[in-house]
Amino acid sequence: MDDTSQRIVDAAMELIRDKGYVATTTKDIAKQAGVNECTLFRKFAGKKDIVLAGIDQEKWRADVTPLAFENVTWDLRSDLEMFMNAYMDRITPDFVNLSIGLRAPQIYEETAPFIMMIPKAFVSSLIRYFEQMEEKGKLNHGSYESWAMTIFSATFGYTFLKASFDDSLSKISRHDYVRDSVRVFLEGIGRWENPEQ
Repeated sequence: MDDTSQRIVDAAMELIRDKGYVATTTKDIAKQAGVNECTLFRKFAGKKDIVLAGIDQEKWRADVTPLAFENVTWDLRSDLEMFMNAYMDRITPDFVNLSIGLRAPQIYEETAPFIMMIPKAFVSSLIRYFEQMEEKGKLNHGSYESWAMTIFSATFGYTFLKASFDDSLSKISRHDYVRDSVRVFLEGIGRWENPEQ
């Protein structure tokens, strides 16, 4: 991609992060990129085309793949904390806001697979981790998908709310939140009984 096209993509993604997809116009994008609208339309068919070029670039994607969750120690407490922290390290407030902007109905069909890659990587990696812990005799069989969704929801919720409200909703630190969430989860599954037994 040439320099002008890259400036246009970067401008569009920054504006969508800050204002949302609907509020961002091609005129805004051109102005922020330092080009005229004619140049923008010579490079791209329109705003949607620019966004699709952007989400295809690594710099506009959070690096949340199964590789992010490989540093396991086979200690449940520390590994769950690692899962949560690995996600929070990569899902910055800027990325949360961009992700919200990319959920506009006009582009959601095209952006949904990109957005879904992140929770899928987290949940599938955590389910596989629970299965491996069971294979190692370190965890009783349980509802691993539900457990993974619980941990993901707690992680996503904290990240989303901090990005949206900073400390105005809660001043609890990330460290304390992760530690306490994992503790509550572990105490809960320690008492969990399979209703089918």
